Amino acid sequence: MTSAKKASTKQGFKTGEHIVYPSHGVGKIVSIDEQEVAGFKLELFVITFAKDKMTLRVPTTKVTAVGMRKLAEPALVDKSLETLKGRARIKRTMWSRRAQEYEAKINSGDLIAIAEVVRDLYRSDAQPEQSYSERQLYEAALDRMSREIAAVQDITETDAVKLLEANLAKGPKRGSAKDAEADIDEVAEDEAA
Repeated sequence: MTSAKKASTKQGFKTGEHIVYPSHGVGKIVSIDEQEVAGFKLELFVITFAKDKMTLRVPTTKVTAVGMRKLAEPALVDKSLETLKGRARIKRTMWSRRAQEYEAKINSGDLIAIAEVVRDLYRSDAQPEQSYSERQLYEAALDRMSREIAAVQDITETDAVKLLEANLAKGPKRGSAKDAEADIDEVAEDEAA
């Protein structure tokens, strides 16, 4: 298996650039290599995910198929922050079904979809405690969103989390279980219509 350094730009992506890989979040292209695998030459993006201590090699011809994309534009970041201020929309379906939908949104790589998960699973101090699985999904979505916003705005992930939490706090008051029931009823009515 030989490895040769190639061009620093391919398919609109360049070495040193931060990208979003849907199922792993924000990574950095460290090189574009050529490797021989089973007698075929393959051009590969070598992407590192520092926080996960992981390196991924993606064939340059597969970037569209896997959904790899550039970081969100500032306007899209602003729209995602506005999404956080919205009213939580919780469907009246079994938790396992909702959890699958949330997981799919997180792994979609779509910043707005991830913001919806953060918004829907956010709990203020005045609200009842989350289940373990709710908390896991919330933290996964918050982490994925904060990493991208930190990269776009060139701030630390800690500052990005503070920014997200500040926007969540600006949303409709989420205090009582009665408010949560009203949100669930509202979504149920929307789906029935």
